[in-house]
Amino acid sequence: MKAFVLEYGKLFLKEMEEPECGKNDVVVKLKAAGLNRRDLMIPKRHGDDKEALILGSDGAGIVEAVGEKVTRFQPGDEVIINPSLGWFENTPAPPANYEILGMPDHGTFAEKIVIQEEQLEKKPSYLSWQEAGVLVLSALTGYRALFTKGQLQSGQTVFIPGAGSGVATFLIQFAKHIGAKVIVTSRSEEKRKKAKELGADLVLETNSDWKKELVNETVDLVIESVGRATFNRSLEVVKRGGKIVTFGATTEDNVDFNLRNFFYGQYQLFGSTMGSREELREMLKFMKEKEMRPVVDQVFSLENTQDALDYLREGKQFGKVALNIGD
Repeated sequence: MKAFVLEYGKLFLKEMEEPECGKNDVVVKLKAAGLNRRDLMIPKRHGDDKEALILGSDGAGIVEAVGEKVTRFQPGDEVIINPSLGWFENTPAPPANYEILGMPDHGTFAEKIVIQEEQLEKKPSYLSWQEAGVLVLSALTGYRALFTKGQLQSGQTVFIPGAGSGVATFLIQFAKHIGAKVIVTSRSEEKRKKAKELGADLVLETNSDWKKELVNETVDLVIESVGRATFNRSLEVVKRGGKIVTFGATTEDNVDFNLRNFFYGQYQLFGSTMGSREELREMLKFMKEKEMRPVVDQVFSLENTQDALDYLREGKQFGKVALNIGD
């Protein structure tokens, strides 16, 4: 089968052996996969001295074969991949051995994948293959950050620096569907326009004076994923006693902030990563009820995966980047 791999430090399309089905496994013929910024970091984290690893965390496809102990699926079922491996109950943090699909296990940038049945859910029938293929990692990350950690409520205001990421496009929709006010930022005029069309109530230019712009707003919650470049600016606009939830650091990881001002302001800081299967199922129910769809910016073929990664690295996308796989 064709697969896009990282092998001894190089990325390329390669013929790999067909996956074999264990007793509790399902072989899925993938129809689409989704790119995430995580995929850009794998080469550095994986190293240059290892054999082929198939990249990719998100995907959707059709069940081709099932192991003898599999009870939830049968050949022909349409499914989505849950890349949050082994985290089933909604706990304060994932299990100690928690991993995300795509390293060290083979991922979804391939014609087929073998995975335990517990990591599959039925594909929402109203979504296209591309929409389903990009769904889980970003949407689940946003859902947990916004609701489990941030506890956002109707009538509250959430501030989201960086409007164009896949997670941000889910955050905007989740928040609007429960009746919250959404404020976002972007350097791009086009992305600010698209965020407004998606439902954002107020859009700011990234380099503007946020504190001045929001002087008449009460920001209950900030969802941070940028890191050092925006963290202190975000802290300046959240209300005293308000929450900041961080799930990423696209700029530098290390952040300095005034601890005395932080505890005097009674601020609350939460870390969040991905989410549990319990939250995923809640999220899928929520999305179906609202007929909520992922924002798919561009679709590339499996053969053009490198072009898709380059496009993602440039940061020009608004929403998700998908791979079209198979017929």
